[in-house]
Amino acid sequence: MSITDKTEREGLGAAGAQLSTQPVDTFAQAPALGVLGWMRWMWRQLTSMRVALILLFLLSLAAIPGSLIPQHSDQLKVDAFKVKHPTVSPIYEKFGFFHVYSSPWFASIYILLFISLAGCIVPRTWQFVGQLRARPPAAPRNLTRLPAYSTWRTDASPEEVTEAARRTLRGRRFRTSVSDTSVAGEKGYLREFGNLVFHISLFGLLIAFALTSLEKAEGGKLIVQGDGFVNNLTQYDDFSGGTLYGADDLKPFGFDLDSFEQKYATSGPERGTALKFQANIHYYSGSDGKPVKGEISVNHPLSIGGEKVYLISHGYAPVVTVRDGGGNVAFTGPVPFLPQDSNLTSTGVIKVPDALDKNGKVDQLAFGGFFTPTSDPSKGPISLFPELDQPLLWLTAFHGDLGIDDGVAQNVYQLDTSGMKQFQLGTKTGVNGVRLAQGERVDLPNGAGSLTFDGIKTWASFTINHQSGNEAALVSGVGAILGLAGSLFIQRRRIWVRAVRAEDGVTVVEMGGLGRSESARIADEIGDVALQLMPDAPVRPDDAPEPPAEAEAGTTAVNDDEGARA
Repeated sequence: MSITDKTEREGLGAAGAQLSTQPVDTFAQAPALGVLGWMRWMWRQLTSMRVALILLFLLSLAAIPGSLIPQHSDQLKVDAFKVKHPTVSPIYEKFGFFHVYSSPWFASIYILLFISLAGCIVPRTWQFVGQLRARPPAAPRNLTRLPAYSTWRTDASPEEVTEAARRTLRGRRFRTSVSDTSVAGEKGYLREFGNLVFHISLFGLLIAFALTSLEKAEGGKLIVQGDGFVNNLTQYDDFSGGTLYGADDLKPFGFDLDSFEQKYATSGPERGTALKFQANIHYYSGSDGKPVKGEISVNHPLSIGGEKVYLISHGYAPVVTVRDGGGNVAFTGPVPFLPQDSNLTSTGVIKVPDALDKNGKVDQLAFGGFFTPTSDPSKGPISLFPELDQPLLWLTAFHGDLGIDDGVAQNVYQLDTSGMKQFQLGTKTGVNGVRLAQGERVDLPNGAGSLTFDGIKTWASFTINHQSGNEAALVSGVGAILGLAGSLFIQRRRIWVRAVRAEDGVTVVEMGGLGRSESARIADEIGDVALQLMPDAPVRPDDAPEPPAEAEAGTTAVNDDEGARA
């Protein structure tokens, strides 16, 4: 039973009520009959703290599948999961586990929690404002029923004691109210203010998370050294927009990849461990913005035009020149190869759709294979270290129809050889391929063309992220922590001082205190207030007990007629 319930039952009335803005809990009470009664009862349960905590717990549980199961925002992972787990995938699909945060059941919990907090905040706010505007309640008739109580007799007049008590309480930052010969003081409103701040901050967090989900957009782009990116839908390798943020909302900015710095441990047990990854760029914001130098590294994104640009990965792009059967340059430039291990053994595909044979007929060319930055030819296409110590290009060659004119989208990093024939290069690699160092060339059989390994460039992969609500979530999170701290460590309490003249003409001083919880702090504060009152309302000398024989000279004792129960 709370201290408020107990004091009200013992007859303290308004003096012991409203030490909290928490609405009355009617969870255990039977609802009134009728539709309106049931609706009122359900509303009270929905807006109670108990139900709000239950909904918050359910929301945390509901978010677990979204962290463990691939979501539709990454469709490739979802497809791979369905192939690997054909038994449970239909069940997950039925319950919306592949799109948890947009599922109806997750939204229902979210909305109910939203309504619960709103219904809790509004009455608490009005009640708190009313308490701030109201005067502290008058002293109860029987101060002896309070958990902290003290009394003594003094020769000072009741008016002098009352004024001294008012000054003392005001000096201790109590809100005071004087009525007849008693003073009421109240303190600790920041506790209830902290409660309100905590609830409002939780409400703000829900709004911030909703904005984050609705206005979230993310896209990826692989950029080769020397190339650039413009924030346009056609520039993205992949793009996923949000409900309230799509391709038409992209902000104008761009950047160029000037260079990529990488450093690895070269000795010891951590040999090959990355020590530094940094993309050096020039970026601009707006259609006429001036280029500015910038750096992007792992865990250190760069904010451009309000969007965050993250460095995701990097690798190498061999620079090749391909000539067709007519001796014409059919393709030249860097081709990104994708890393397959920590030593950057990389795979890639070179597609040449504009190649012609020696008779001038279309004969598309393609090359597939590996790039190894540090190679040992005797061990095959496997890199021994991620830096460029002995780079080699391992390729096989094809000709025929690439299938890119069929109207079916193709992955630029994969090669469909169903309509192609492999060239018989007759090399000694054992895979009917060729191994090239920088500057070397391979001639295709029957004058079909050639490929020259000209050099190497680096590439970096970036994620461009738009996410609203981050600032609001941060402010709300800080507010929730501060509000919770205030509600835990600040105590709401009331102190009353009453001074009345007894039949023998002596003034009787009574003090009582009441707090929200059974704590010794209110008793300690009663004692402190009593000590501050002593110069203005000293204990009558006739009431003071004789000091013990062993007491030193000058020692005094305070008489407390009721046992000084402070």
